[in-house]
Amino acid sequence: MIGIDLFSGAGGLSLGAIQAGINVEYAVELDTKAALTCLSNHSDLKMLNKDITLTTADDFSSSISKKNDLILFGGPPCQGFSTSNQRSRNKNNLNNWLFKEFIRLAQELEPAWIVIENVKGLLETENKLFYEKIINDLTHLGYKTSPFLLNAVDYGVPQNRTRLFIIGSKKFKKIQEPTKKNKRITVSEALLDLPDIENGNHINALPYRMTPHSEYSKLMRDHALDLVYNNLVTKSSHQVIERYSHIPQGGNWQDIPEELMGNYKDRTRCHTGIYKRLIASDPSITIGNFRKSMIINPWKNRGLSVREAARIQSFPDNFIFHGSIGFQQQQVGNAVPPLLAKAVFQRILQMV
Repeated sequence: MIGIDLFSGAGGLSLGAIQAGINVEYAVELDTKAALTCLSNHSDLKMLNKDITLTTADDFSSSISKKNDLILFGGPPCQGFSTSNQRSRNKNNLNNWLFKEFIRLAQELEPAWIVIENVKGLLETENKLFYEKIINDLTHLGYKTSPFLLNAVDYGVPQNRTRLFIIGSKKFKKIQEPTKKNKRITVSEALLDLPDIENGNHINALPYRMTPHSEYSKLMRDHALDLVYNNLVTKSSHQVIERYSHIPQGGNWQDIPEELMGNYKDRTRCHTGIYKRLIASDPSITIGNFRKSMIINPWKNRGLSVREAARIQSFPDNFIFHGSIGFQQQQVGNAVPPLLAKAVFQRILQMV
């Protein structure tokens, strides 16, 4: 099958599609840094670094449109649907309507398959207005839709991360849910072999701490690299590091002495994911904006490195992120876990 990735970001969906056996030929991404990361890791695809509203079927090869083996996939901007974002979680946020560009391109290209990924908050925003609009629009174009709420932890990803997938097919009425894996991967299995680094580390490439220690680490290191990259860590202040020191694995801001939280007007309004130290023996919490949430390494008094977050997202170590540390953190946090995407695309390929 031939794939086109809309709103590609760093390319997590594309990587999962490629791992499943799909030939991803095009990606569309407006952000220059994310587009660079996607292209540098998927050198065979053609990157359209442009506004989705200015993208038309003419931007793609005429040989791939209206074909039985074409799959159009992507994750329209989801920040406006997140339950943690109450300011713009409504119909007045223009970004919340960008899914209409996906529908427009589906109408122009007439792919055999559609895959739309988003946060589960899409089901709740504006009384399902956006969700029902997507389903109705796809139905109008002749697609039978199968929606799934999938938790990445059930598909080999060491992270609890539930996402909505809407799969559309012109041929099949019902798609079965992707097959879950029996084993859940822990944070320790994911991270223990990575470099032993400190707060504020700015050295990009470093040697591994040890040989692969788990099946998951072997999977992530299935390449010929001697060094591992993207080991950058935000440099936290002494005050923040002192806060970290009071938090056990599984703990959060509630474990910090009140006198150390004086700059918070009302610390009780912090959500449970703030200052959360990961539990080594469990899967991770959701890796979103892990720098802003100050997610803490299980063993060290520091935040997560970009590579640690990428491991938790199931990006292999030979997938290199580009841009400043802030851009890298954003790319990782916004990405679709490749192993989750792979499971979705494998299910589709089983139907073809």
